[in-house]
Amino acid sequence: MTASAISPAINCVKDDMKPTLASASLLHGICVLRALSAKLCSVPVCISVMLLAALLIAAPTPAPQAASRSYLGFDRNIYPGDAALPILRKTFTFSSYWLSPPPGEKRNTWNGKRELLVSHGFGFLVLYRGRDSGELKNETDAKGKGSKDAIAAAAAAKEEGFGTGTIIFLDIEEGGRLPATYHEYLRAWLEELKRAGFVAGVYGSAIPVKEEPGVSITTADDIKNHAPSHEIVIWVFNDVCPPSPGCAFPENPPAPSASGISYAAVWQFAQSPRRKERTAHCPAKYSPDGNCCAPGDTAHAWFLDVNSATSPDPSGGTRQD
Repeated sequence: MTASAISPAINCVKDDMKPTLASASLLHGICVLRALSAKLCSVPVCISVMLLAALLIAAPTPAPQAASRSYLGFDRNIYPGDAALPILRKTFTFSSYWLSPPPGEKRNTWNGKRELLVSHGFGFLVLYRGRDSGELKNETDAKGKGSKDAIAAAAAAKEEGFGTGTIIFLDIEEGGRLPATYHEYLRAWLEELKRAGFVAGVYGSAIPVKEEPGVSITTADDIKNHAPSHEIVIWVFNDVCPPSPGCAFPENPPAPSASGISYAAVWQFAQSPRRKERTAHCPAKYSPDGNCCAPGDTAHAWFLDVNSATSPDPSGGTRQD
């Protein structure tokens, strides 16, 4: 048998192309083209076919795009107890973690629980209680209290084993536009945390408050508009249905941007207890007592708030120095 009688398709497979899996089907088509060109084409046409084949091989294969997703987490003021962690971990990727007594509480029940939560695979939302605006007498007082709270939060974070770079969210319970003294307080909070090696975050409302006809404001936007830089991370709450799905636990929860705040890193979309005026149109049901409980909590022992985040560890709290 002469060389011209050897199948071009066989020769093609023997070429030093080193094809990847992504180009296997393309390579097969090129081999067929080369076989046909050798048997049927005139010389000029065959040259054109071969040039086309070379260009197709040389063309880079687009890299696959990673599918964006959100992660589900819970937060609650009172630590749920060690026995709850394996059950809650079946549903949630991250958990809140208070560095101070939560609103309405005199003590912090989360102290000393970081390592146990890490051992169960939880990420963190690290929290510190913010002041009420009525506590800030003037700008000087606000700056002093902002620095004082940031120093206390940083010290508590280090004591609990959170490394530098952890985002600490200041819990702000007020809605609508904040007074000027509060923005001074927040600025001092941000700057002092940064000096201590941590990152400032805030937890605030994404629910619009109408100020006058045609004018409304959210606390999140008000904070963002007054922030001295882009160094503040925003965690919002908006349990109004819609956009909230209510007390729901989807495997791929809605993105934080669906809260109505495009730059939000975390969205608390369900709260316990529910507020009927906000949740009347929720597609998912709350418990008869109005609370939201995890699917594995059949006894409804741990009512909680539900969050989505762009990261499985929104505060970066699993890192250590």
